[in-house]
Order: sequence, then structure tokens, then C-alpha cells
Amino acid sequence: MIPGRYCHGAHPPAVPLSALTRAPNAVVAARPGSSESTAPSGRLPPPPAIETVALTRAFGDFTAVDGLTLRVPKGAFYGFLGPNGSGKTTTIKILAGLLRPTGGTARVAGLDVVEHPLEVKRRIGLLSEDLTLYERLTGREMLEFSGRLHGVPQDEIRNRSDELLDLLDLEERADEMVVDYSQGMKKKASLAAALLHDPEVLLLDEPFNGVDPVSARVIKSILQKLSKTQTTVFLSSHVLEVVERLCTEVAVIHRGKLVGAGPLDELRASASLGGGTSLEEVFLKLVDAPDREGGLSWKR
Repeated sequence: MIPGRYCHGAHPPAVPLSALTRAPNAVVAARPGSSESTAPSGRLPPPPAIETVALTRAFGDFTAVDGLTLRVPKGAFYGFLGPNGSGKTTTIKILAGLLRPTGGTARVAGLDVVEHPLEVKRRIGLLSEDLTLYERLTGREMLEFSGRLHGVPQDEIRNRSDELLDLLDLEERADEMVVDYSQGMKKKASLAAALLHDPEVLLLDEPFNGVDPVSARVIKSILQKLSKTQTTVFLSSHVLEVVERLCTEVAVIHRGKLVGAGPLDELRASASLGGGTSLEEVFLKLVDAPDREGGLSWKR
């Protein structure tokens, strides 16, 4: 079997996927080994799930990420916002071990992404914006392939695949090739593959783009309940209403630089805005967006 996340011993009992669709007030078990279930009083807090220090990535003369310093607590639902071209996707690719930084450091699940890229990949789930999928596999085969890469036992792959396909309304098309899926279906299949191995950190780059409202609601519910299992969710999205409703903390990046980070109340204060101000207004203030009214000169 290909070594997976728990390659040095037996798999701990996994949090069942059915827990993700329990009633909102249901208690979800903490991940085995999490600070919720084992940390005695007086013990040092666990290391952050994601930490970057002066992270930089340049492409020739263009600096996409410029000295980014972030600290994402374990179990946080963290929003990562910025205008188009601000460096969000580049940052996520670095955190996933797909792109090497040109300066600074990044650690995910306590591991340096440059020194331990394979181990980082074992501990994360990734939904990338460009959706690079194995399109000549069926949806079910793609999930099996992903599970085997991560060393998930065969019976667990089968059970989790069935549940994820059902949750994401892909069951009826599970035995069709991914190449024949719509964009929204590909997004859901990619999310299922990212969740299958029960990752410690889930990196999501625009997960709601191209997804219908019904599926978007299911995805939101799954992600919200994931945060209660100590899975860290790092979400990049332009849908600010979703970020405001789901995220415990938010970071805003503009032209590669961090311009604000923390709980929404702290962001409001840093933007000199009052309580109750929407995340959209805070975001526009932090990125210094021009105040332009819509309209076309030839449509007066």
C-alpha cells in the first residue's frame, strides 16, 4: 500500500462523514489527538495549522506575494481575501507544496513546505481553482485513486466515497467519466477527493465558483461542520457574504501584501469602521478601492 498520512502506525478512528450532516446543534467528536480531546491544563497550545513568515514569491520582476506573515490557529475557519491578482492563488499553491517560495518560510501542520513537501501533501486536502483532474477516470474511480494515494484502507475508501458522492449529489453520475461532468460537478468531485483522506488542513481556492445554489448550500454545511472536528479550513473566495457568515478570522491581501488580519471586529477597527459594518465595506476600505458608480456614457 502507498504510505499515507498515518504511515508509521495504524489509522486512528476517523470522524465519520455522516457527522458532517448532523443537526446544527449536534456534538461532533474532536479529531483523535486534537487539543480539544487531549491537552491537559497548563500544556502549551498546539502549533498553528498554517504559519508564514515574510513569505515571498517573485516571477521575474513581478512580486506576487510580498513578505506575507500569517498565523492560522488549528481548527480555525480562515478566510483569505483579496482582489484579482493579489496573490491568493500563489499563496495557496505555496502552502500546498506546488510552488516554491523565493523568500521567507511557510509551515503547514507544523511542517516546512520546502523541506517536507510530500508529508505536507499527505496532511492537506486541496481544492484548486484550476481543477486539474483525472478526467479519463469516472468520479468513483477518481475518489478511489485519491484514497489509495493517501493510504486509506480499501473498505474506508468505499464507504467514504459512497457517502461523499451522495452528500454532493454525484451518486447518479458516479460511474461516468469526469471529462463529461459540468464545471460545477467537477468542483464537487474535486472537493470529495480533497475530503476523502480526512485531512488536517483543507485549502480551498474559490470553492463556490460555478456551483449551483443547492450544491453551494451543501458545501457550506459540510465546511461549517468540518471546523468542529478540528480540521482547519483555509478559504479563498470572492463571495464575501459566505466568508462573513462562516469564517472565524479573515486576512486581506492586496498587491501581494497583507493589509489586515484577525476577527472581523479587529478588521473593522483597523479600517476605522464601526461595529456592524459589513465585511464587504471593510474589504473595500482595506484595499483602498475607488468609489466609482456604475454606468455607461453611451447609455444615458
